[in-house]
Amino acid sequence: MDTTKCQSGGIMWFFKDKGFDDKSINEMLKKCKRLEGIPREKASENWDYLKSVGIRERKLPFVVGKCPKILTLGLHEKLVPMVECLATLGTKRAEVASAITRFPNILSHNVEEKLCPLLAFFESLGVPEKQLGKMILLNPRIISYSIDSKLSEIVEFLANLGLSREGMISKVLVKHPFVMGYSVDKRLRPTTDFLRSLGLTEMDLQSVAMNFPEILCRDVNKILKPNLSYLQSWGFDNRQIAALVSGYPLVLIKSIKNSLEPRIKFLVNVMGREIGEIADYPEFFRHGLKKRLESRHKLLGQKGIMNCSLSEMLDCNQKKFASKFLLV
Repeated sequence: MDTTKCQSGGIMWFFKDKGFDDKSINEMLKKCKRLEGIPREKASENWDYLKSVGIRERKLPFVVGKCPKILTLGLHEKLVPMVECLATLGTKRAEVASAITRFPNILSHNVEEKLCPLLAFFESLGVPEKQLGKMILLNPRIISYSIDSKLSEIVEFLANLGLSREGMISKVLVKHPFVMGYSVDKRLRPTTDFLRSLGLTEMDLQSVAMNFPEILCRDVNKILKPNLSYLQSWGFDNRQIAALVSGYPLVLIKSIKNSLEPRIKFLVNVMGREIGEIADYPEFFRHGLKKRLESRHKLLGQKGIMNCSLSEMLDCNQKKFASKFLLV
């Protein structure tokens, strides 16, 4: 659509004044036909309001470009009620602005028709009132999800893993709200099936869901299988793999290049230990390479202590470590 068709001094000149080029203006007009008839004064009023709630001016072109419909919405009918409702969820002003910046479409939803039923749904699951705002503003896309066809399916999936609806499921949702954005059939179920194939028990799966729900969201073929193959290349057998994953599930999503490889190579090539020791202490991968592994290995070497287990060496703070090995 040719932007010159807009009324002179109207919305086109508003966008030009805000730094948009013709291509961006055309794209917005295609996204939202109603923009053509919006007076410049109304667009300016909504723009100024967005700035007043804490959205940085340099971010406003991105926000409006992503959801140009925002400029056509009634200020006091739509924008103000939603912002004020979000602000009452026990959150900071900056968090509301951040949520709008990341997902501008949140402002296009109706408070009574969408946000209120959503809050009631989460409250029925036992999500604490203080956590509601944190959860929604961390993943503002939640407001666009259907309760019946999307969120209820996620809850049912978690319940089928053995998590109770009285508190356990709510803890998963609060810990990692992004889990609600994934398809049960295309992502969550294939991931849990893959974990089962590694030897994880139902209790192990419940522990993963409760403590590391982000793992359920990862792609099996792109992330989990490559990490598994890398571990197998070092000689870990099936029993050891099961111990590793159940003991420290994040091993399946840690960066091979930046996390797994340097730690394993240090253990084998520098410390002179067997990889089987990692299966006995999977949280080996949790510790920092330089601050914990290298420094403590060096200190123990200076004392001639070579026969302690990895857990004895790593699973304590610096004060206890020094006391345990008489380094003080």
